[in-house]
Amino acid sequence: MSSDERDGRRVTRDFVRIRKSALAANDRVAGELRDRFRDAGTLVLNLVSAPGSGKTTLLEQTVRRLRDELSLGVLEGDVATELDAERIRALGVPARQIVTGGACHLESRIVRRALEEAEFPPLDILFIENVGNLVCPTSYDLGEDFKVALVSVPEGDDKPFKYPGIFRRALIAVVTKVDLLPHFSFDLDRVRERVATLNPAARFVAVSSTTGEGVDAWCDLLREALAAKREGRPWP
Repeated sequence: MSSDERDGRRVTRDFVRIRKSALAANDRVAGELRDRFRDAGTLVLNLVSAPGSGKTTLLEQTVRRLRDELSLGVLEGDVATELDAERIRALGVPARQIVTGGACHLESRIVRRALEEAEFPPLDILFIENVGNLVCPTSYDLGEDFKVALVSVPEGDDKPFKYPGIFRRALIAVVTKVDLLPHFSFDLDRVRERVATLNPAARFVAVSSTTGEGVDAWCDLLREALAAKREGRPWP
C-alpha cells in the first residue's frame, strides 16, 4: 500500500469518527428536546425539502386554517434573511428565524438555542422548517415527533427514489403545487407507490397552496398526530 493510500484511509477514518461524534452529540440534545416537547404536549414536525418546494407557503395556509383552533409556532431555517419568519409573523403566529450562514441543515443545539431566544408561549404544534436540502437534514434529529418530506410537481416524480433516505424516515410525504400537474410530466400515482415502497407506514397527501386543494386533508393529519401524541398512542 502506498503512502497516499494510507493517508487517504486515515483521512476517511478520521472523518467517520468525527461525524459519529457530531451525530452522537446532536442526538443527546435532541433527546432532551424530545423530553421537553413530550412534557409540554407539543407536536413537533421537521419539514424537509429542496429549495422552492413550497414549505413556507404551505405553512402560511396551515396557519390560516389552524391559528384560531391551536397554538402554533414556527422555527424557520435558512442560509440567509428573515423573509420566511416575517411571512409567518404577519399572520399573527410567533416565528423565529434561524440563519445558518451557509450550513445546509439545522442541528438540535441550534434549535434549542432558538427556542430559548424565541420564548414561545405554550404550543400545540411547533413547525421546524429545515434548510432547503433533501440530503443533509436527513441524518439530524431535532427532537421532532417526525419528519415531513415535501416534493413539488415542477421538481419531477423521481425524487423519492433519488433521495430515498428522507422518504424512508418521513411519516408524511407531501406533494406540493399539484395545480401545476397539467403543465408537467409528473405521475402522482407513481410517487405515491414509490413512497409506499420506501416507507409503507408513511401517510401521503397532495396539496396546492394556491387553490387550497388537499390543505384540509393535511391539517386533518396534524390534528390526528397531535391527538395521538397526547393520548400516548403511536402514529400513524
